Amino acid sequence: MLSCLDIKIIRKIQEDMPLVPEPYKEIAQEIGITENELIDKIKEYCRNGIIRRFGTILNHRNVGFKANAMVVWIVPKERIKDVSKIMILFPQVSHCYQRSTFPGWPYNVFTMVHGETKQECEKVVMAIAEAVNINEYDLLYSSKELKKVSMKYFIEKQF
Repeated sequence: MLSCLDIKIIRKIQEDMPLVPEPYKEIAQEIGITENELIDKIKEYCRNGIIRRFGTILNHRNVGFKANAMVVWIVPKERIKDVSKIMILFPQVSHCYQRSTFPGWPYNVFTMVHGETKQECEKVVMAIAEAVNINEYDLLYSSKELKKVSMKYFIEKQF
């Protein structure tokens, strides 16, 4: 069972980190606890499985990666594990998922490839295809980002 303090902390740490030299100190002050208490609580949440991972989202467009392609691959089922292990070694690959297939949609592995240009993405995809010996794939480029946020917990209903 989570206490009111736990919920306050979770609400705060799921937001953007303050861009200051000591972000945990600032968050702790806003909550009304010490920085050490906050860090101890976060460690406790991780140990207890309340938080499975603690990460950040980089806005790739703001740092120069203007092109991103969702690459959809047709990978023989018996090769998915081995192929995906190679795909994820490419630093331009941020996501790699196995997905179900459907009539008219035979693609069962998806990767996100990021680059400065479409041509750069295409070169990476060709290198991946060669490395895994898979030639059945297609690239889907984003035309506009409509929403990109992390999941939020313990928020007030907004509608």
